[in-house]
This record gives sequence, structure tokens and C-alpha cells, in this order.
Amino acid sequence: MKRLICLLPTLFLMFSAHAQTRVVLDSWFNDEHMKDASGKLVSYHYKWEETDNNGFSIFGEAFKRNGAQISTLYDEPTEKNLKQADVYIIVDPDTKKESPDPKYVMPKDVKVISDWVKDGGVLLMMANDSTNVELPHFNTLAAKFGIHFNNDLLNHVIDDKHFLQGAFMIIDNPILKTAKKIFMKDICSLKLGDPAYAVLLDGETNIMAVAPYGKGVVMAVGDPWLYNEYTNGRLPKDYQNDKAADDVAKWLIGESESRKVRKSESKN
Repeated sequence: MKRLICLLPTLFLMFSAHAQTRVVLDSWFNDEHMKDASGKLVSYHYKWEETDNNGFSIFGEAFKRNGAQISTLYDEPTEKNLKQADVYIIVDPDTKKESPDPKYVMPKDVKVISDWVKDGGVLLMMANDSTNVELPHFNTLAAKFGIHFNNDLLNHVIDDKHFLQGAFMIIDNPILKTAKKIFMKDICSLKLGDPAYAVLLDGETNIMAVAPYGKGVVMAVGDPWLYNEYTNGRLPKDYQNDKAADDVAKWLIGESESRKVRKSESKN
């Protein structure tokens, strides 16, 4: 009996580590709408359920394939709502040209989200080039983690004959472990300070970064580059954004699982 009692904390930790990771996609800050075939207004642009070029359905399948469950948060990210998330993804917050009533990142959102990360949450921030994303308010959140999305435009690709203008060769990357050549076009760069550090560079320009924060971690990149248009085979065969989607999903899930284990251990 004593032996069984001693094993219970270990069994609990094992169960916690392998519980299904909950990946929640924001649809509060990114809340664009369009009319469907019936004339009904529907949410679109970087959504799990979208199977056209604009969607995240392939990225979502990468999470599910690696054991996670995915959902969408259409309400603001309150403390209560974020308790339902292990990984929270904010993509391309709306500008006034994209939404008649854009939901900007406000000070209360910065506090709630940063507190959630500090308590062990894993946050993915995906911006865009400065003409297609609301950066000033988004940067107030990024600043909590030593990250700033720059007001610039890199890797401008003219047309499908110039994919090479958006190419990155990947060597010994801590996140992109299987993708060897990826495509990102029309992105913004990052300015970094403590505690953030670059995990993908173009020369001396920061493209992708990670920031440990309390018990959690943040990953930031200046583009929603894993949407269906560039993960579904439209790219030339030597580009591996589909593998990159799987790599990113695995990394986010792994970071969440390891942090849940450490958090549980600290309570025992």
C-alpha cells in the first residue's frame, strides 16, 4: 500500500504530461467577415475550418495529428477563457480596413495574456507586413516579452515566378527540425530585447523569436506564413512549409507539456 501511495504523484505527473494539449486560436483580435454563397456573414481568414487558401485547416491538422485538440475563442481573452487554453495563438490583428469594429489589444488584454503566459501558458504571436496588420496595439503585448514587430516589409514576392524571393534555408533550427527550405513573403522583422532571442535570422535581421516568460514561453514571427496557400503544395516541391507546420505544432505542444510537468512538480 505504501508503495502504491508513493507511486501516485508520479502517475499523476505522467497523466498530466500526456493529457491532450488544448490549442486555442484567437478570433477576437482577428475577426474578419465575408458573405458566403447564401449571403450569410461568416468569419474567415486564418481559421481552422477554412479549407481554401486563406485558412489554417492544414496547420490545425498538424496539431491534431500530434495529439492536440483545437478550438477557437471568439470572445475576448479573459482569465476565465484562457483557462481553457494550453497554447493560445493570435494571428494578424485587424485594422480598420479589415473590420468595421476592430478589437485592439488593450492594457487589460496585455495583463491577462501576460499573466497567463507567466503561469505556464504557451503563446504564438503571428503578425504580418505593416500594411496588413494592426501593429501599434499588438506591440504593447509583444513588448512584455522583449519583442517588437517592426514597421517594415521584407521578402516582397512579385509573382509565382519569383518564389526564391521568399525563401529561407533552414540549418540546425531548434523549432524547424525537419523543414529544410521554407517560404515566407511580405513579412515584418523583429526587434528583440530581454528575455527574447532569435531562432531564425536573415543575415542579422530577426525573423522568428522565442521569449521565456515566467513559467511559460512566447514564440513570435512577422507573418501568418503557415496558412493553406503555402502549405498545400502550391509551392515548388523543394519548399517544405507543410513540414514546418508540423514542426511548429510539435514544438508548441512539447513546450506546453514540459511546462505542465514542471508546474505540477513544483506543487508536490
